[in-house]
Amino acid sequence: MKRIIDSYLLAWKHDLHRQPLLLRGARQVGKTFAVRELGKTYDNFVEINLESMRRAHAAFDKDLDPIAIVADLSIIMRKQIDPKTTLLFIDEIQIKPEALTALRYFYEKMPELHIIAAGSLLDFTIEQVGIPVGRVQSMYLYPLSFVEFLAAGEEYQLIEALIAHDATQEISSVVHERALALMGQYLALGGMPGVLQRWQETKDSVSCGLVQTAIIDSYRQDFGKYARQAQVKYVDKIFEAAPLQLGGKFKYSAIDGEYRRRELVPALDLLVTAGVLHKVYQSAGQGVPLGAQIDVKDYKTIVLDVGVSQALVGLDCTEWFIRPEQAFVNKGSLMEAFVGQELLVYGDCRRKKDLFYWHREAASSQAEVDYLVQQGQHVIPVEVKSGSGRTLKSIQLFLESHKASPYGIRFSTNNYSRYNNIHSYPLYAIMGAVADKNSELHKACVLLLR
Repeated sequence: MKRIIDSYLLAWKHDLHRQPLLLRGARQVGKTFAVRELGKTYDNFVEINLESMRRAHAAFDKDLDPIAIVADLSIIMRKQIDPKTTLLFIDEIQIKPEALTALRYFYEKMPELHIIAAGSLLDFTIEQVGIPVGRVQSMYLYPLSFVEFLAAGEEYQLIEALIAHDATQEISSVVHERALALMGQYLALGGMPGVLQRWQETKDSVSCGLVQTAIIDSYRQDFGKYARQAQVKYVDKIFEAAPLQLGGKFKYSAIDGEYRRRELVPALDLLVTAGVLHKVYQSAGQGVPLGAQIDVKDYKTIVLDVGVSQALVGLDCTEWFIRPEQAFVNKGSLMEAFVGQELLVYGDCRRKKDLFYWHREAASSQAEVDYLVQQGQHVIPVEVKSGSGRTLKSIQLFLESHKASPYGIRFSTNNYSRYNNIHSYPLYAIMGAVADKNSELHKACVLLLR
């Protein structure tokens, strides 16, 4: 499958100031596949999985000298690792923390070697041993976005139409209806590569549901790897509760059972570190950076993938395939989660991206804006509507109280339009709303057409 990150990985390959790369993200989002695709552009590709190839651990047991490590790995793998022509990929690097530490020395003593490391639970090891600033860089990978889903289905003409479209004008009804229908499929399936691969092979939603269930089971099996035994039940409880609280401030008091907040808060944070959940922080939104104005105790959560989120609570997604125009109605919390998922994918993958929202609690006028995004030096409020969504009271209140914000964005099932300071986009056009025509993201999406 073609991915937006492919473009960034190629840029890393050709960067004269390249550093060892950590590819970070939750389990089964496609990290290994992305590196293998990049490996096809090298004369030599060497992949070492430290979970399944325990014999390779010995290379990191002595002094962390890159020359000695490469020599040992060449013997273990029975492959010559030439620093000038080889991409060395160390998968599941978190299994051997010394290997993670060794990356800094590759930058210092063997900068010519192209080396990438990844791991499903990598961020937990990073919390323990750290990564040296300025010597190792990161990229973040998420489930496939809607545009990547279209590319996987070879809907290239539709992608091209969306990329080229002038957002100040309506798009043709044919394109609009086709895009909404395919978006219905995406909302049922989600963006996990294994699910979409099964969909391309079978076009069987029941079979895809079995893959989603397997992914959920694999996440549960991981709980014992990063949570203490006494914490596992709390992690599982948060995992089950998160899809039920989409669209609203996360409330520990709403979780069934007699649990104490001090038991549940660390459990939620573990799922965030694992990449399974994302927090959406409340921000004052009075300027950038948005993260400087947050209330750390006030947040929503979204599951990493809308398909997994629905599978977790056992929702029947049939309607998304047969009547997508009806399925959108009264799905506001799911649409909000979808937009959050898209915003993460379309952010700069070389930086850890956070999500923010805004609310005002006042007796006379309560208001909430689903997301705040930064565009240049401006804070842009974003409202998400599951249907046509004509009421925009909250976004107008935000713009009235935040004079530096030039306009707001509404996502709904409506066509493109502009009215005063409200820019309206269809829900399928999030990439176009956040990507400047000359941005790296826009260029990366264009590469999906090749």
